[in-house]
Amino acid sequence: MSALNFQVLHEDRGTAARVGRLTLPHGTVDTPTFMPVGTRAALRAATPAQVVATGSQMVLANTYHLSIRPGEGLVAKAGGLHRFMNMPLPILTDSGGFQVFSLPGVEISEEGVRFAFEKGGKRVFLSPERAIQIQEELGADVIMAFDECIEYPCERSYAEISVDRTTRWAERCLAARTRTDDQALFGIVQGAMWEDLRHRSADALVAMDFPGYAVGGLSVGEGREKMERVLDFTVPRLPADKPRYLMGAGLAEDLLAGIARGIDMFDCVIPTRHARGALLYTFQGKMRITQRRYRRDMYPVDTRCTCECCQGFSRAYLHHLFDAGEVLGTTLAVIHNLTFLSQLVARIREAIAADRLTEYTAEFMARYQR
Repeated sequence: MSALNFQVLHEDRGTAARVGRLTLPHGTVDTPTFMPVGTRAALRAATPAQVVATGSQMVLANTYHLSIRPGEGLVAKAGGLHRFMNMPLPILTDSGGFQVFSLPGVEISEEGVRFAFEKGGKRVFLSPERAIQIQEELGADVIMAFDECIEYPCERSYAEISVDRTTRWAERCLAARTRTDDQALFGIVQGAMWEDLRHRSADALVAMDFPGYAVGGLSVGEGREKMERVLDFTVPRLPADKPRYLMGAGLAEDLLAGIARGIDMFDCVIPTRHARGALLYTFQGKMRITQRRYRRDMYPVDTRCTCECCQGFSRAYLHHLFDAGEVLGTTLAVIHNLTFLSQLVARIREAIAADRLTEYTAEFMARYQR
């Protein structure tokens, strides 16, 4: 039994975009897809049923945070993440590398990373083997290799050291696996902004034959132009018959840019963070619902949206909820933004199938950025 099956169903004639189908132990995912982030095994202000109703097909949880609290042992005792959080959708867990390397006082060695836990300063050690052990106990459908996510900008000399260490860590992650039948392990390409280092990383990981590949180290402040340039020379090095995942990218502009370059999977905390800050997405542009002009506006956020927020509530009511500090406002905004992204990737899949992604992108951006 294989934990992952991926089929490319159609390739766009004008770009590197493709429509695919990803089959995992807990369900089938149409790609390209956007994965909402439930860092601590919960999407803030939304229940699992509400997340499913948005059209989301897969969600992400964070290995580092869950290992600290409540602990992977408790999650395993509950039957794994799906039972623990009552989530019927496929789940991906990251390795914790991004969060760990963003903490102060990190000590990096060949063996792994030692760092101070943010709530009290307790020293914690995380290695490739430990990251795999935690993720196997959490029980997600897709797990990630432990990598070093270096800061931007960085010195080339350190980027070289980091890339080679990430490659060796990837080999150790593969060797540490015990659940190969029901979990798919993705390798993560690093290399900062340098083409030859990205190629070195990608080629080494491809030789290890992972079920899927992620592009890491982007969406860290480099800007969209540099992100697109890195994707241009990185994605073609990855196998066409395996899923490709751009980590940490989820704005509409990022989705369109990544998909056109052959990316299949995305995740990001920003869309739900924007929702909690009263910034809503529509196909006519973004809307700050707390602005005074919405105080008496009885239209829904988006008249064509099918989400619970738009089907039942007005802009005026949402404005009131945020003004009054009512948590329902956050819930409805999160539901809306996730529905928008689900609808966006669905329309993108339709455009790819019709060989008109370039035209759709131009049409969308003309409305979205006005």
